[in-house]
Amino acid sequence: MAFTTLISTTELATHLGDPNWVIIDCRFSLADTEEGRRDYLQSHIPGAHYAHLDDDLSGKIIPGTTGRHPLPTVEAAADQFSTWGIDEQVQVVVYDDKGGGIAARLWWMLRWLGHEKVAVLNGGWPTWLKAGLPTSAELPSISSKNFQAKERVDLPINRDRVEAIRNDDRYWLIDARAAPRYRGEEEPIDPIAGHIPGAINLPFADNLNTDGTMKNPEALRERFLAVQSSGKVEGAERAAHTVFYCGSGVTACHDILAYEYAGLGEAKLYPGSWSEWITKL
Repeated sequence: MAFTTLISTTELATHLGDPNWVIIDCRFSLADTEEGRRDYLQSHIPGAHYAHLDDDLSGKIIPGTTGRHPLPTVEAAADQFSTWGIDEQVQVVVYDDKGGGIAARLWWMLRWLGHEKVAVLNGGWPTWLKAGLPTSAELPSISSKNFQAKERVDLPINRDRVEAIRNDDRYWLIDARAAPRYRGEEEPIDPIAGHIPGAINLPFADNLNTDGTMKNPEALRERFLAVQSSGKVEGAERAAHTVFYCGSGVTACHDILAYEYAGLGEAKLYPGSWSEWITKL
């Protein structure tokens, strides 16, 4: 059985040490970009590798052109996945301590390059600790494999495409940031506040229960369909006409994960997101 959206702590615990499973710790803080690595070195799920958002899950920032976390090249991402021991046979589990808000970026990237056997640990590190499951400070051995990238060019869309669809009533452009940032009332990170004209707001944090686990599929489905219930397109075509973005293409992946978990299909990502959009304003 392949896990492709979420996996429980109980299910993961039964596969610790499984040679065909790879676990990756994605803990990260924008306020202190080395905090996650320090926390990982202190304690992590046994066997887990560490993925740094800036160093491992992002490409080179080009001022005035890219957003804050541009996607790495296909070649760079494939090399990194190979280093972590991922090939087509491997089940990958990713986790963080932010309800999956960072881990979902790696979940999405693996799917972007054709690897569907990847799941986010439901509740992440806090839920693992609460369950009293094993932890370790030991670094895993490196056992590289050959990751064969099969890029899915249909999953990300660029700025020009967003410009073309944002006034097209067949599409939904959805901002995953917190409501005050969407409304332009505050902007703690980027130099300009506001949102892409035509976008609606569904903050990724509202996909979660109070304990940091994902809401059930029925609740998520109701949440998304509340803004997608009339007109435009229906059924399977709905996902193909749904585009998520956030500040830099990271937490928007959580909305995409929740959308998939709700049984609504595979939505699109604008990886550059708001931090790229404003470079042309």
